[in-house]
Amino acid sequence: MVDVLIMLGSESDMAIAEKAKKALDELGIPNEIKVASAHRAPELVDKIVRESDAKVFIGIAGLSAALPGVIASKTKKPVIGVPVDVKLGGLDALLSIAQIPSGVPVAAVGIDNGKNAALLAARILALSDRKLAEKLEKGK
Repeated sequence: MVDVLIMLGSESDMAIAEKAKKALDELGIPNEIKVASAHRAPELVDKIVRESDAKVFIGIAGLSAALPGVIASKTKKPVIGVPVDVKLGGLDALLSIAQIPSGVPVAAVGIDNGKNAALLAARILALSDRKLAEKLEKGK
């Protein structure tokens, strides 16, 4: 069982995913990383989200950055989008995540900021986990 599922659209985004994983691991939050492209493997994205017991999803993607929105369209659980700097300084990906249509909420963190995505996921989980909340308070 994992609390946070980190999904990336491409293996090339693994360094960002590893930063998120490291932050989650340091807090003792069970997590896993999966690679599935919203464009090249939409059925796999659907299967992963549908079968996951994660409480929070982190979607890491560049360019059109569709992955976080696609994840959010398939679940009612919180989704955090991490835009990746592939072109245009990552602004294309940031704007894509920030402009997800109404009714499909996705939180967005800074470009290439997997660590902040992990910390936001931790804060979400801490709402119902007092020990995690205390751990976050001590880490200030």
